[in-house]
Parts: sequence; structure tokens; C-alpha cells
Amino acid sequence: MAHPVRMQIEQALDRRGFARAADLAADLGLPANQVSFHLRVLAAAELIEEAPEHARDRRDRVWRRAPQMWQLGSPEHPVEDERLGGMLLREIAAQHQDLVRRVAQWAPEYASGRATEVHGTFTRYGLWLTEEEWEALMAKFAEAVDGFRDLHEPGAEGTRRWQIDVVGADDVI
Repeated sequence: MAHPVRMQIEQALDRRGFARAADLAADLGLPANQVSFHLRVLAAAELIEEAPEHARDRRDRVWRRAPQMWQLGSPEHPVEDERLGGMLLREIAAQHQDLVRRVAQWAPEYASGRATEVHGTFTRYGLWLTEEEWEALMAKFAEAVDGFRDLHEPGAEGTRRWQIDVVGADDVI
């Protein structure tokens, strides 16, 4: 996963909902065979999956992001390449900072009543939890998100794509 092209592919699939290798190659300005290679790697890691319902025929391979949440690494499953893992972490942090910037730019308009349509939120909680309770909370959150994931096809009328980033930390770090 910690490869810049794979990150770009996942971001493009996030935006599109589903796509063929040729669509992604055009979006990213890369050769289709290079994109196909990275799609196979992402599929083998179960980070993406085929979306046959969007295929034109049986030979047409269409891809979408896999529905599960993922983490960069853990003591049980450490990253194989720390340098690439660091690159991935910096990219995720940059995307998160962009999301926070966009919401912070919009929020004063909404809070003042000048904008009436909801486009984001800042929500903050403080809880006293054990590590196990924290992990259970994150699992319930992921389950709740998954319950909404397939309500609409990408780009369905009246829908917008919402980006949700969860950042939490205890009082040790």
C-alpha cells in the first residue's frame, strides 16, 4: 500500500466510486499497464475489489475500494518498509490537514447563518476509556460507517461524497 501510485489509485477510486484501469490511467496520467499492475497488488492485499455490476461485459474489469477500514501498521503487523510507511503517513496527514482546512474555511459561513447547507462538521469528544474500550469504540464506528456505505451508487442524484477522518489520541502522546 505504501507506494505513491497505489495511494493515488485509492484516492481516485474514492472520488469515482468505481473505475477501470484505463479510467484511472487517464485520471493519473500514467500508462494503463502500470496502473493494472498496482491494481493487482492492491487487490491481492484486499484493499480493492472487483465491481462486476459496473462492467460492460465479462471481460471488463471494474474496481472499487474494499469496504473495510485499514491501518498503517501495528506491533502485531508492522510495516515492511518504514521509509515507505512514513511516506504514506505523511500523505494521509496532508489529506487530513486539507479536510480540516476546508471545514474551517466553510464553518464560519454556516455558523453565522450565511450558508444554510451542511457541508461538514467539527465534533469533539473527551472520554475516559481503557485501551480495549477504545478499540471497541473504533470497531463500532467502523461498523456504523459500513452500514451507510452501500446506500447509494457513487454519483447518485442528491448525494455528495463525504470524507470522514477519525483522529484520536490518549493523554500520553
